[in-house]
Amino acid sequence: MSLSVVMLSWEFPPRIVGGLAAHVHDLSIELRKKGLEVHVVTLDFPGAPDREDVRGVKVYRVDSYKYAAPDFASWIAMMNVSLMNYASENLKDSVNHPFIIHAHDWLVAHAAIALKHIFRMPLIVTMHSTEYGRRGGIHDDYQRMIASIEAWLAREAWRVITCSRYMAEEVNRALATPLDKIDVIPNGVYLENFTSPVNPAELRSRFAAPHERLVLYVGRLVYEKGVHLLVEAIPQILQQADAKFVIVGEGYLKEWVRRRVYELGVADKTYVTGFLDIKTLRSLYSVADVFVMPSLYEPFGIVALEAASAGAPIVSTCAGGIAEILSHMETCVKVYPSPDSIAWGVLQVLHNRGLADYIRGNARARVENHYSWERIADRTIAVYEHVLREYEAHPEWKPRR
Repeated sequence: MSLSVVMLSWEFPPRIVGGLAAHVHDLSIELRKKGLEVHVVTLDFPGAPDREDVRGVKVYRVDSYKYAAPDFASWIAMMNVSLMNYASENLKDSVNHPFIIHAHDWLVAHAAIALKHIFRMPLIVTMHSTEYGRRGGIHDDYQRMIASIEAWLAREAWRVITCSRYMAEEVNRALATPLDKIDVIPNGVYLENFTSPVNPAELRSRFAAPHERLVLYVGRLVYEKGVHLLVEAIPQILQQADAKFVIVGEGYLKEWVRRRVYELGVADKTYVTGFLDIKTLRSLYSVADVFVMPSLYEPFGIVALEAASAGAPIVSTCAGGIAEILSHMETCVKVYPSPDSIAWGVLQVLHNRGLADYIRGNARARVENHYSWERIADRTIAVYEHVLREYEAHPEWKPRR
């Protein structure tokens, strides 16, 4: 059976908002290496070509501001119109039939569902998170709107993929999706992307002085990622260790972080970098003395795979799906989501070289054995093949003549 897939995602490199961009990029490339025909329909980005061949993957970038919109919700709706119009016009003669439509998260739900019914082809969705989980419940009409779209997308999908058992249970609970409709396939990582930098001393000197230990945080600067807990822990850590805290990422807490480190008197020991290019970021993991992941909510935690691949010792709350990757005193130092506990965990790693080496070695081995993209692509293809077999067995669900 010839396999073709059309992926929809609102982010794809160089447009990077969160971990979804890396996931779609790496999965699509690995699927192409396995012989699939892969088309990715995504949003435009300044300087990126409208059409591009990325290692055999056909990437189409659609004008995301074609229609004026007064707010984010309206912009998402109009963005989906652009995605749907583009895909229906440009892919009808260029994709081998039958094909899978594979949508990533609610932001492309309207386009994905429309294309399902236009082409009468099966839809698969990967739910990377839910609004219920991100917000700790549904508290207002805006969140209710997003949750209803997520539930609609899950109902329309032939199969739903989640990145962890934790997320499968959340999708079941929050979106009323039957567990037997959900396939758990984790995120992956290319270990070869996280080799040591050519000149680690030069890279390190950009972020910390030679006498400072480098404590690294990478992630969105939002409440659910727990960056505020790390910031509050900094004074306690500095009482017992000479360190520089490098905080990488963007988000609505960025200005709060900058203000709070001044209030705490640790601004000279904190470097808020904002967005970093992918090459620098991957190298930065490898020169960190400790990587801190203080999340309150984490469907999977791809940065844990990245840090482990680069050999950074990890301190983590092991929230949500992270607990399926990391374990206390084996592959990480597990802490509670509190400044006191995070400070304790960071100091455990900084003061115990043997422990740091032990957990970093175990973590990298676990990534190598369980989270290679080749393994994950094989599992994804198995879902595609299962769906297409069912599709072929149901002649009533075929393109109308």
